[in-house]
Amino acid sequence: MSYERQLKQLGIELPGAPKPVANYVPVVRVGDLLFLSGVLPSRDGQLILTGKLGQALSIDQGMEAAKVAVLNALAIIRSEVGSLDRVKHIVKMVGHIASAPGFTDQPQVLNGASDLLVAIFGEAGRHARVAVGAAELPRQAPVEIELIVQVHS
Repeated sequence: MSYERQLKQLGIELPGAPKPVANYVPVVRVGDLLFLSGVLPSRDGQLILTGKLGQALSIDQGMEAAKVAVLNALAIIRSEVGSLDRVKHIVKMVGHIASAPGFTDQPQVLNGASDLLVAIFGEAGRHARVAVGAAELPRQAPVEIELIVQVHS
């Protein structure tokens, strides 16, 4: 099954690829690898949530923010290579989670994104990852996600 069809079966419609908000590019391709810049949980240029996990936001809200961020990342990938069917493997994800002091459930928050990648890509969606707490993220975002993705040449 194609990944594009899997998206439809899951009832997921990708947003348009978010535009950079500073002096960087959303993705750099080196050979068959895509290196995505940090992606925030936004819709139509606006963050869906702001604040820190363990303070203003619950784990469930953080997981939803992680899902939205990874959907934005997938939109960037589609924009770069034309179709998610060109994805060979999700190699690595780094998740930065804005965390209140004492909050240690960053991996659970990032599962929102990881679970979605596996639902879409199956075994090709299983990835290495890092889930780290951050004191602050850009624009008071609760989550920022980076991906490294291997694509078919």
